[in-house]
Amino acid sequence: MSEQVCSLAIPLLSVNVGPARPMLYKGKEARSGIGKLPVDGSAELGLVGIDGDEQADLVNHGGEDKAVCVYSHDHYAHWESVLGRTLGFGAFGENFTTNGLLEPETHIGDVFRVGTAVVQVSQPRQPCWKLSMKWGLDELPALVTQTGATGFYFRVLQAGSVKAGDTLTLVSSYSAAITVAEANRVMHTDKNDIEGIQRLLGVDALSDSWVKQLRSRLERLESSSPGLLL
Repeated sequence: MSEQVCSLAIPLLSVNVGPARPMLYKGKEARSGIGKLPVDGSAELGLVGIDGDEQADLVNHGGEDKAVCVYSHDHYAHWESVLGRTLGFGAFGENFTTNGLLEPETHIGDVFRVGTAVVQVSQPRQPCWKLSMKWGLDELPALVTQTGATGFYFRVLQAGSVKAGDTLTLVSSYSAAITVAEANRVMHTDKNDIEGIQRLLGVDALSDSWVKQLRSRLERLESSSPGLLL
């Protein structure tokens, strides 16, 4: 894919981290690192995340493809209305709270410089039950998915230091890339869109976990509906 050099700059409002802690959910104990709090000063961003941050479920969270969870503060007003409370930075378990970088405008594969680090969009976030546990609303993950305001993940291409007040500067964007919103549509809404799946799988920056899920789905669709390929 060809690269397109861009000049987008987005404010980083907060860098948020937290250890995995025991929490109660429906009467049972569960460990989660969803309780993120803002960092004072600089934080070191490595290939698998920010120093001081932790995930309890390393199968579905963390790792190189999901080193940094990103969420835009633009979404907060809606969720404050839904939840009936004021939300502080890190409310959705995100590591970076930004002002901008919305799902319809951000592409899988976009590369940003922030602080002294370089990061790349790898996949949308898939909201899970831990949001329900944090905010006491069982349907919250489904609502987040339905709105498309999911946020997304960065992989780290170059480790470095980051802090609130830094700017996320778009270094390059692949002209044929797929937006986070389009990736969400293919994954969650139009699940039988074979052409959409194929286009998404053509983005080499897509995370390994999404590649595996979509390849498996594509194989099932192709085997059950061979006529769609004619």
